[in-house]
Amino acid sequence: MTTTYTGIIPPLVTPLTGRDTLDVAGLDRLLEHVIAGGVSGVFILGTTGEGPSLGYRLRRELIERTCALVRRRVRVLVGITDTAFVESVHIARAAADAGADAVVLAPPYYLPEAQPELQEYLACLVPELPLPLFLYNMPSLTKVQYELETLRRAMDNPRIIGLKDSSGNMTYFHQAIRLLPQRPDWSLLIGPEEMLADAVFAGGHGGVSGGANVFPQLYVDLYGAARDGNIALARQLHAQVMRVGDLYRIGRHSSAIIKGIKCALSLQGLCDDCMAEPFHRFREPERTKLQQLLNDMQRELAP
Repeated sequence: MTTTYTGIIPPLVTPLTGRDTLDVAGLDRLLEHVIAGGVSGVFILGTTGEGPSLGYRLRRELIERTCALVRRRVRVLVGITDTAFVESVHIARAAADAGADAVVLAPPYYLPEAQPELQEYLACLVPELPLPLFLYNMPSLTKVQYELETLRRAMDNPRIIGLKDSSGNMTYFHQAIRLLPQRPDWSLLIGPEEMLADAVFAGGHGGVSGGANVFPQLYVDLYGAARDGNIALARQLHAQVMRVGDLYRIGRHSSAIIKGIKCALSLQGLCDDCMAEPFHRFREPERTKLQQLLNDMQRELAP
């Protein structure tokens, strides 16, 4: 068996024009932009996609339109994280009906569950899902981590096919790598893009990198250099990825990461930068600062 999910799979932003209105033309342009950049798939309704802040009607519309626009050129992964068990199942069924390839689940994020409860939750949920499941480790937002014993148990289920680790803890990531011999088909992807090169050098299979919304080719090239063991090129491209991180530091709050990505995409003419409430798009002077930074980066990344 070989690993199916490798390379760069951007956590796609959700282009919006209003509180419950999808920017359909912007979604089309954004998908064409990242696919042209060489990505291996797209992950919708994740953290960068503001999934938990979107209504269920809009989530279904996004799933249907994304799958229709992608036309199976790359894999489509759909976030189903929810505090309600049945809603996770409903979204998973909508994803399967639309033609998605897999679903992605972080631990329910309101009342923290203990690891035995999380293991039982997975044991009950997976038989209800019509698609393979990726686990999503995001303890900074969910308050709960998929601990190593829970991962090991999950690997016993052939319908759980991988992990996206956004913990930012490379020790945890290395420990997860040590479990891979148990499942040769298991995919291990890194979330924080600053760790992409190190993760691939260590034996990871790719990254779910937010900056790949804006500069997909850069992240694809970095993954390729690290996969091929080209240390010199990987260092050069890693420095450019670190520079992209400046886009996330324009604002003052945690939402600045998504605001920065959406603002950059808006300035590129790809999609609207409307945010899901309670957040709002960058206003002046942040937008001007980001435009100046984006101009500098585009010059630096020009071939």
